[in-house]
Amino acid sequence: MKKTLRIGVALLGAGLGLGLAGCGTSAPTTPVSSDYTVGAEPVTISLYWWGGDARVQRTQQVISAFEQKFPNITVDPQYVDWSGYWDKLATATAGNNSPDVIQMDEMYLASYSARNTLVDLATLPELDTSAYDPSVLGMGQWSGKQYAIPISTTSFGILVNTDVLKQLGLTLPDTSTWSWDQYQAFAKSVTNASNGSVVGTGVMNNGYSLQLFARQKGDQLFADGDIVIKPATLAAYFQLASDLSTSGAAPSASHLAETASLAIGQDDFSTGKLAMLFSQTTQITAYAQASGANIQIVPLPSFDANATKYQYFKMGMYWSVSAQSKHPQEAAALINFMVNDPTAAAMLGTERGIPANPQMLTAISSTLTQNEQQAVTYTNSLIPQLGPAPTITPNGASDLDNIIARYEQQVLAGQQSPTDAATAMIAEIHQDIQQAQ
Repeated sequence: MKKTLRIGVALLGAGLGLGLAGCGTSAPTTPVSSDYTVGAEPVTISLYWWGGDARVQRTQQVISAFEQKFPNITVDPQYVDWSGYWDKLATATAGNNSPDVIQMDEMYLASYSARNTLVDLATLPELDTSAYDPSVLGMGQWSGKQYAIPISTTSFGILVNTDVLKQLGLTLPDTSTWSWDQYQAFAKSVTNASNGSVVGTGVMNNGYSLQLFARQKGDQLFADGDIVIKPATLAAYFQLASDLSTSGAAPSASHLAETASLAIGQDDFSTGKLAMLFSQTTQITAYAQASGANIQIVPLPSFDANATKYQYFKMGMYWSVSAQSKHPQEAAALINFMVNDPTAAAMLGTERGIPANPQMLTAISSTLTQNEQQAVTYTNSLIPQLGPAPTITPNGASDLDNIIARYEQQVLAGQQSPTDAATAMIAEIHQDIQQAQ
């Protein structure tokens, strides 16, 4: 499962840059003759994704159902935690051994597309996109080509372990209009009530949270293919994390660094040592399963109780086909099954996000678990606050999450001021984007 809100000094950026540097000239997949029938001959294709146990179990069910439908197609499942995902993919791609079907993220879509390492899905008739809204399909395009099909949409909020609060005798305040100051005060009260055995909250340190934070301040992260966030906005983002940590509302800098690479099930939120977690809301399924706790989704605090139109729904993730695949049509057939078949939709639920295909969401609406329904209900509640969706992360800025985490860790450790960290981070990302052109 993608760990959305943990701090760690990541090495993935170096791996991605080095790994893809040598594969920018990947040739498009050789076309298959028009009379070719998918599944007519035995083939094996690989399916690569990041995810926790809940995602693995659901995806394995879908693979089994697909293989029953196409007995001659064998799917080789390959999965790792988010922390090692992109490094492994970059290495495989550089070695001309990329998986056939790739779970893709918005931050990396432009980077892999620009290097000709993905197939234009519009060239594969086995994938039916007719049920998708054009605006949703557009979020999987780069330079006018459909390099990815959106799997899902997701929203962002706070997961709250209500069992922990109940044990401590605490009740959530009115979260519909709470401010960041009120959030910090409540998180600190959790730490105090437990004598430090449970800490109130994690910190934000990824691109989605930064986008929303910036939009609350009337700012934005990217525009016209470059980073445009104001240094003061980014400094305030870092300052918030520092304030939460130094006040005791969030863990110490050293603890955040030590626990950054823990998988879901081993992390503080799953083990009841953290009461609230900033997260993509559809992760509620994985966290509920890992923790065994009752979890509630509540909205982000804001600077202005009347703030509107700062929200947006992020494409949860995508499916892409590698340009190195020897079986692109079978790969497209597998994607088609996962995004268009009601049986597959019921198996996957909302664990990867709310289905981007509206027909699939309708098909599974009566089968959603309580946690899945909560994610859908919460997401729908944000619709009045939706503003225009931002453009996808520019080529060269794919390492955004890791860069944010690195600079925030330096701030939390007292190695840089929020202002200095903001200035340096903006300069670094700008340079990375320029070098990628």
